[in-house]
Amino acid sequence: MFKPVSTDDAPAAIGPYSQAVDLGNLVFVSGQIPLDPTTMQFVSDDVEEQTHQVMKNLGAILQEAGLSYQNIVKASIFLDSMEDFAKVNDIYASYLSEPYPARAAVEVSKLPKGAKVEVEAIAVRN
Repeated sequence: MFKPVSTDDAPAAIGPYSQAVDLGNLVFVSGQIPLDPTTMQFVSDDVEEQTHQVMKNLGAILQEAGLSYQNIVKASIFLDSMEDFAKVNDIYASYLSEPYPARAAVEVSKLPKGAKVEVEAIAVRN
């Protein structure tokens, strides 16, 4: 089985899912949207500010699991508009360093609560 990972430093789940699940050597982080964990409201309508909040939420969950951004081996980015790709890509890259994890970036028709960006990740313990 797996162990759920939960922290007050990231938004509470808005549905029947865990913030992340820990399988020992692998941690699967659920998709994070730009909710402030205290207010459960979007930090802004600006895609850059939303991306920073998403990455902070992701980092808080990784930290709760005893990991960091450097442990990410695969990330998936969901955008409501591929026109935001360059901005999101630059901010995403600022939280990571080489060697970068595998990644997908996909435009979708709609994200939860009208978010502009969502990121999910798989991390591994070394």
